[in-house]
Amino acid sequence: MNRRNRSNTPFDVLRSIAFYAAFYLGSIGFVIMTSVLAPVSRPAFRVVVRGWSAYHRLCARWLLGIRVACEGFVPRTGVLYAVKHQSFFEAIDLPRQYRLPVVFAKMELLSIPLWGAAGRRYGLIGVEREAGAKALRSMLKQARELVADGRPLVIFPEGTRVPVGQQPPLQAGFAGIYKLLGLPVIPVAVDSGRLYHRRWKHAGTVHYRFGEEIPPGLPRAEIEARVHAAINALNGPGDGPT
Repeated sequence: MNRRNRSNTPFDVLRSIAFYAAFYLGSIGFVIMTSVLAPVSRPAFRVVVRGWSAYHRLCARWLLGIRVACEGFVPRTGVLYAVKHQSFFEAIDLPRQYRLPVVFAKMELLSIPLWGAAGRRYGLIGVEREAGAKALRSMLKQARELVADGRPLVIFPEGTRVPVGQQPPLQAGFAGIYKLLGLPVIPVAVDSGRLYHRRWKHAGTVHYRFGEEIPPGLPRAEIEARVHAAINALNGPGDGPT
């Protein structure tokens, strides 16, 4: 069923308001806890970050009626997950879905008061699209160190949230990161946009579809084509399964 044009009901509005109040007000407490725990206990700090992500999924489930279904997910380390980005849902869900993910994120996110500092401590790697060679080397050095520590990498290869049904080319930086890190890639299709990427959110199921592992060392045109096709597997005219 195509839900891009589904009308909003009074119930959609009410439960969305309840979600915003519960999740965003609750997030303040989680951010304060990370600020207190980060200098004291890294394990406790990480537990709180995962708890924040799990709290988001809990609010989505019980206040919005949004469930999550995964296809083909096998937890891995030493890989680069390339994830379709349709809404904030999959971004907030990362610490809940993966084990201690290291995320390539927009540099602007790391400037958010308190939240940005917590993100850096957790393992967000700020990406500047116009960064020079020195900044790129520093970013990749940090990524390699965290991968060596047994953590998976996550990137949104389109660079930003993309409306449902759109399939823009991947950002040029993705192929460069793939080549320089020398890691296999697991593409991940997501269809959260039809439910979550709107002011008034709708009930339904957000699907994650994990594609086949793509080996390192492929030419740029091939890796981009394979990842682009795989992450858009749930992004066709019908918006994927419901």
